[in-house]
Amino acid sequence: MIPHIKIGNRYIGANYPPLIIAELSGNHNQDLSLAERMIEEAALAGAHAIKLQTYTADSMTLDVTSSDFTIKEKDSLWAGEKLYSLYQKAATPYEWHEPLFERAKSLGMLAFSSPFDTEAVDFLDGLGVPCFKIASFELTDLPLIAYAASKGKPLIMSTGMASLSEIEEAVKCAKANGCHDIILLKCTSTYPASPANTNLITIPHMRETFACQTGLSDHTGGIGVAVASVAFGASVIEKHFVLSREGGGVDAAFSIEPDELNALVDETERAWQGVGQVCYGGSDAEKDAKQYRRSIYISQDVKRGEVFSADNLKVVRPAHGMAPKHWDEVIGKTAKCDLPKGTALDWEHIGQ
Repeated sequence: MIPHIKIGNRYIGANYPPLIIAELSGNHNQDLSLAERMIEEAALAGAHAIKLQTYTADSMTLDVTSSDFTIKEKDSLWAGEKLYSLYQKAATPYEWHEPLFERAKSLGMLAFSSPFDTEAVDFLDGLGVPCFKIASFELTDLPLIAYAASKGKPLIMSTGMASLSEIEEAVKCAKANGCHDIILLKCTSTYPASPANTNLITIPHMRETFACQTGLSDHTGGIGVAVASVAFGASVIEKHFVLSREGGGVDAAFSIEPDELNALVDETERAWQGVGQVCYGGSDAEKDAKQYRRSIYISQDVKRGEVFSADNLKVVRPAHGMAPKHWDEVIGKTAKCDLPKGTALDWEHIGQ
């Protein structure tokens, strides 16, 4: 079994319910009071952690107008946007981090972030975050991974578009720089993502290949895919969060609302409980129910010496008589004694 990981006061692994992370991203719309309300609503919904993103527009890209720095995909939520202006709108101000983290911790949640450069790693480390999250687009930024890994905290890394070899490079880089508590998240880097492109079966393959905890960073609508991921061994699930999709936010279209987050917390724990272990023959809880299986009963009064047949025997519930598999052995035999209707047939009742 893959060893569990401890992040703050939470254990991550097969023996523990999935860690549910509410990703605030830029859905706070640059409004601190809205960000605070999001954290409060996430706590009420039962989320175990909140996550921010720690960057500035300048740490993410260049302030230039060439086509290289414009989102060209026509089906993107942000088609035509300049990268620099998009990151300006979505950034969480650095001065918000400490009060938001403290608010989350006061409500019993873990609080951490995704750094996008080494300065952000140092900033978050100074705030005492329990772990770092590496975003999927940064998985190939090995210098960033190396620096984050050197801080001695667990790393959660989204794999996004990464090939198997790129994931291997990221994991090796993290381990070489001192981090062995690694969680890999299956992630489809489209916004929103299609369930058909999610490929949850990759989760156990990643776990076996890299011998680490695995989970899902989910950009699909609703919670169905996330709940299903638990059956594939997801021990961490991250979903973007918004108070109201109608209220807008840069990621609102593929974010879940408080009632959905609450359902996600409840249903993933139920799914985790349901996975259990390989079990045949019924569980202890089913032991008493076995009496309601079928067995052979006397269906009409039988006199001593009378021949057993389908006219005076019947396979019915409950299971206090002989098992139905003995039917052919019994038919044609004679009764040793008088047997009233409703008698559970037993070997002691049978003659030649």
